[in-house]
Amino acid sequence: MYHRIQKVLPYGPDQLFALVGDVDRYPEFVPWITGMRSWNLKPVSDGVDTLDAEASVGFSLLKERFSTRVRRDATTRTIQVSLISGPLKRLDNRWRFHEDPAGTRIEFEIDFEFKSRLLAALLSANFHAAVDRLMSCFEARAGALYGPHSHRA
Repeated sequence: MYHRIQKVLPYGPDQLFALVGDVDRYPEFVPWITGMRSWNLKPVSDGVDTLDAEASVGFSLLKERFSTRVRRDATTRTIQVSLISGPLKRLDNRWRFHEDPAGTRIEFEIDFEFKSRLLAALLSANFHAAVDRLMSCFEARAGALYGPHSHRA
């Protein structure tokens, strides 16, 4: 399943990069992430690091955990997420933050496949709505942290 969103938000690219890169805080504002732990933080080069993160996810009766490797590149304002383990066959997720006259143009891409056909069938009908809701969670968090129209670098 693949989905791509582009959106302009009235915040600085570095603000949004920091918000998305702070994975340990996701349970505070993404309702279906019930827990998060990260480990193995490693600097790769100047402005670039990687860490591993395990998310506990819950949707009504469905409860799962999956682990990812997160690569945060502050020099290009890109965050890449790839699968380590969990109920997915594959996961490729990328966030990019570009300066825009109105703030920041966010490019969000996610492409994944479940191991279970049943799970894929259950979630595929609502997949695009769930991704749009995820983006709304980050947008609301930016408003809570930075004010309604912050536009700072």
